[in-house]
Amino acid sequence: MTKKMTQETLAYPVRAWSIWLLSALFMFYKFALEVSPSVMTKTLMQTFQINGTQLGNLAACYFYAYLLLQIPAGLLLDKFGPRKTTTIAIVFCALGSLIFAHAENLFIAGVGRFVTGAGAAFAAVNCLKLIANWFPYRHFAFMAGLMMTMAMLGAVGGQAPLAAFIQKMEWRHAIEVIGIAGLVLAALFWLVVQDRAPNHTRERHIVSTKISLGESIKQVFQNTQSWWLSIYSGFAFAPVMVFGGLWGVSFIGEAFGLNQNVSAQMVSLIFIGFAIGAPVFGWFSDWLGRRRIVMLWGTIVALLSISAVIYAPVVTSSLVGTLLFIFGFSISSFLLCFTMIREINLPILAATAIGFMNAFDALLGALSDPLTGKFLDSVWDGRLVEGARVFSVSAYKTAFLTLPVFLILSLISMIWIKETHCKPTHPNTMP
Repeated sequence: MTKKMTQETLAYPVRAWSIWLLSALFMFYKFALEVSPSVMTKTLMQTFQINGTQLGNLAACYFYAYLLLQIPAGLLLDKFGPRKTTTIAIVFCALGSLIFAHAENLFIAGVGRFVTGAGAAFAAVNCLKLIANWFPYRHFAFMAGLMMTMAMLGAVGGQAPLAAFIQKMEWRHAIEVIGIAGLVLAALFWLVVQDRAPNHTRERHIVSTKISLGESIKQVFQNTQSWWLSIYSGFAFAPVMVFGGLWGVSFIGEAFGLNQNVSAQMVSLIFIGFAIGAPVFGWFSDWLGRRRIVMLWGTIVALLSISAVIYAPVVTSSLVGTLLFIFGFSISSFLLCFTMIREINLPILAATAIGFMNAFDALLGALSDPLTGKFLDSVWDGRLVEGARVFSVSAYKTAFLTLPVFLILSLISMIWIKETHCKPTHPNTMP
């Protein structure tokens, strides 16, 4: 990172940093809730008497809502501003958690996850929108990377710390506490956040703030680069959520004979790597003046590392930890596509375009969790422990074939992605 860039960024108003911090805390909260089922797989199967497919569908209820609301989230944020819209979204996240914590059957638990996903759909789009509204254009990639650092720390919190928390106070009470914390965050967000910096419009030279919802969708949809970037994003991020968000803890425990806490710590290394890699790749791509080549090599390294974790014939637990860290670090390069989609669309369409891209991430998440569960059920050997299905290592290896396939498809989609050279490419967009 250059000294000048560091000084400029740190010198930005305290109000801007306060708003960024609250937005990033929403990302932290969102990811902690998103990955929380990964440390409760056996507990949830026991509590609701369900199989792998049903558990996958329960976890995916979050993504179903997330998918449905991604484009509307962007439109609502562009239309009504982040302060009002996001405060309500955080409340939905918290209420969904409370519903889930008190669910007595699978249907109500699914409703809780759905409501949580509905609120979480606004988290990333809101944070990127407020970065665009409060920080200089040239710092967008770096600030987006810092946002994902906070988000991945939330994912880490949803792994080993949550597993230890659940052991101490039972899973329902743990999720209830998390729900109450969300209500506190919503109140702080409402009190502190303003939609944009006073000089925002003058600095960015936005051509118009009057654009219909239909026109917003039309302009984003007609840009073919929006489609290819979104397809890449969906396939690149899906393996993180399949392995890190639900099934990885159980696989590591079964493959290496580790308990749930240690397995969760191992999987947390994915998110720690991601947290470090996101701002590093944001800065590096700005310094290099290119984004596509950074995404390409990051995705290739991610493909090799996660494939080694699952399929290498002789892998020690310490090497697995290293490979999982490398996987998280390298796949964080995919985040640059969020910067690119902003660079190819008008600033006034920023949230709509990012929401459009996030919809592909949610779609792959919604499909992948139950699909993995279905594959696991299809090769299950009938073993039960305290009423919960236990899957063999070979079963996991069969089900996880989707992970390298997804990454290969993401690499293929990059053939049609054009380099932006870290500059806005829309004729009416100015840095």
